[in-house]
Amino acid sequence: MGDDRRLVAVVALAQGMAAAHTPRDSWRAAALGACRALSGGFAALSVWERDHGRLRVLVNVGDRAADEDEFPEAEAYPVHQFPEITEFLHERWLAGGEPDAWVETDRGPAAGSPGYCHQRVAALRRRGRGSCVVAPIVLHGRAWGELYVARAAGTPVFGRADADFATVLAAVVAAGLAQTERLEEARRLAFTDALTGLANRRAVDVRLEEAVERHRAEGVVVSLVVCDLNGLKRVNDTRGHAVGDRLLERFGSVLSLCGAMLPGALAARLGGDEFCLLAVGPPADDVVKVADDLCRRAGDLELGEGVACGVASTQDPIGPVTSARRLFRLADAAQYRAKAVRAARPVVAGRAGPDDPVVRLADEPPHERTAERRRFRGRS
Repeated sequence: MGDDRRLVAVVALAQGMAAAHTPRDSWRAAALGACRALSGGFAALSVWERDHGRLRVLVNVGDRAADEDEFPEAEAYPVHQFPEITEFLHERWLAGGEPDAWVETDRGPAAGSPGYCHQRVAALRRRGRGSCVVAPIVLHGRAWGELYVARAAGTPVFGRADADFATVLAAVVAAGLAQTERLEEARRLAFTDALTGLANRRAVDVRLEEAVERHRAEGVVVSLVVCDLNGLKRVNDTRGHAVGDRLLERFGSVLSLCGAMLPGALAARLGGDEFCLLAVGPPADDVVKVADDLCRRAGDLELGEGVACGVASTQDPIGPVTSARRLFRLADAAQYRAKAVRAARPVVAGRAGPDDPVVRLADEPPHERTAERRRFRGRS
């Protein structure tokens, strides 16, 4: 491949990783870009997991064998099976060596061989491949994993120039992985409550919109539990905000524990003393049961005065739910109702008969609803 074509290939790889929206997209873009750049038939990206002493495959692309999934759940290889990795990680790299790529063939080592190859040779033969180039990936100054590109048996074997180019591609991949990590961290912070570590209001808004769309398209059950932690102001006023923060953190842990009983539920802090659980799929009765357990556990906390809890589910008689806003209004109104009557258990929208006060409150015009909420709070 000429220099111009290789430059184009490098740019394409970098652009592909930059356009990725998730780590998986980034891994796939890296492997595909390297496979095309090196005219390979197959490529994989793997990470070295030091704590497990193994090389775990993140993605396989191209002409995959029967035992090679695109995103494997458990394809991993003990590092001791690949002594060249150990040599690079613990000898060459620590001694100041460069992360140079090497080539291996179905007959043994080739360009830049570190001297160990029997496992890779066996794998090449088993999968009908004639040669491979292996490029270590270094991220943040540490050996991170490897980029692997192979060609089918009967096609031209990789040479020294290919190994040198693979070294360049590995550096581009490392830069892309670093960018992905930064974006993921920014995304995590944007959707996470800093104090409790739970999801925040922004995350709930996004997930709830998606859930209601699924409800409208597929009829999936969507349930929302909104909680107001009682007694936080008193704790802040009498014992200080540090103790109040500890109460919020403890309740957040309780909420997370209860949410784990509902597969895929999202536990979140909406702000201040308000929290919620969003469940997509489980029956409404299961959600109410978890909300009941949440109220009991919150009442047992050393600090605070329990929790006011409201539930709204598309499976209950609450009328059509055509927007995320309406389901949130229903759960919010149920929570205010629970606070007004000092309920020790959850108030569930739609379960108080045809003239359910929660549904009526949620469907009132905004200014009337605000006035009613104040009346609820005045009795709390």
